[in-house]
Amino acid sequence: MITKYKHIVFSIIMLVNLPAISQEKKAKQTNLDYTQYVNPYIGSAGHGHVFVGANVPFGAVQLGPVNVFEGWDWCSGYNYASNTILGFTHTHLSGTGIGDLNDILLLPVSGKVPLTKGTKEDMTTGYGSYFSHKNEVSKAGYYSVLLDKYKIKAELTASERVGFHKYTFNATTDNHVLLDLADGIGWDKPVKTFIKKLNE
Repeated sequence: MITKYKHIVFSIIMLVNLPAISQEKKAKQTNLDYTQYVNPYIGSAGHGHVFVGANVPFGAVQLGPVNVFEGWDWCSGYNYASNTILGFTHTHLSGTGIGDLNDILLLPVSGKVPLTKGTKEDMTTGYGSYFSHKNEVSKAGYYSVLLDKYKIKAELTASERVGFHKYTFNATTDNHVLLDLADGIGWDKPVKTFIKKLNE
């Protein structure tokens, strides 16, 4: 008889504790980092027109690299088939199939600062750099790449309204950050840009 009651008591204890066990399991599951499953490169080749870079959902900034424009497949500013970077711009359209934005280009450089863009065939006389996908990292909210020409590591991240750049320069002197306000994507160019110095 006691054995019979032991089973009933055990069953009641289990039924009472099941919701607590379930809640504990749910709490552990909510701590998962779902960004580990994001692959920002999906759609960045061929006709995908997806930009690769750092942004947050519905953010005002889409910070990412810009390749030498080679046609319609580069209308997001980036195509995985490319090995060139002209700089990092603060606005991109992603997946639209139409070129627009790619405004406010920054590029960290060492040495002489050329004022014309490099080309796919020649990055030595203009600004920009070749890069290797081996030295490129893109994950949700973060992008980094090593610029081969300058031996500079560029890291990008973004908040809702701001893009953050971090540059690790290899050279100790003659380092610069180039700003190109006239850059656009393909056929799209800014109409009027300027810099205004407010104070010393």
